[in-house]
Amino acid sequence: MKLEFQIILFILLTYCSFGAGGEIKGTVKVNGDALSDAVVYIEKIEGKTFSSPSQPAIMDQKDLTFVPHVLPVLVGTTVNFPNSDITRHSVFSPSQTKKFDFGTYSQGSIKSIVFDRPGPVSLLCHVHPEMSAFIVVVETPYFAVTNEYGNYKISNVPAGKYRLTVWHEWAKPKTQQVNVNEKQDATVNFSLEE
Repeated sequence: MKLEFQIILFILLTYCSFGAGGEIKGTVKVNGDALSDAVVYIEKIEGKTFSSPSQPAIMDQKDLTFVPHVLPVLVGTTVNFPNSDITRHSVFSPSQTKKFDFGTYSQGSIKSIVFDRPGPVSLLCHVHPEMSAFIVVVETPYFAVTNEYGNYKISNVPAGKYRLTVWHEWAKPKTQQVNVNEKQDATVNFSLEE
């Protein structure tokens, strides 16, 4: 019985993948400098659809600033826009991807909207013109935002060949091919132009 168990375990370990997927990581730079708040994502995968998350994403307003400055979401995601400031805000977007205007609302209020088309959405405030942020709507759940060092990491990516794109608010988007397997991390670095 013990030998049979060992044989079965060997077969499972040899032929079955217990990993949740591979990892894509790298750095995004512009003119040789690290670039934070860049969104790196896998483009649409033909034949694959992904359910939108059941929990909404959050784009808060604190200290006259949108938090976070850049928020990537999967198509179909609901985003809540709470007002955590004492002052009133009036969030709107003139973007083709998703035009909307919430009007003015006070502290403690929350406005919500579903982002149902891929693309970048700029956010502004009628009351505070210095406020700006972006929601980047993508077609797969495989995305990340670069940190202050320009580093990103996308985990649990199924093995396969993909188109990996980077977006930043003031740089030209760039796309590279990437091959992912579950036994070795894929490293993809981007160098962008303003």
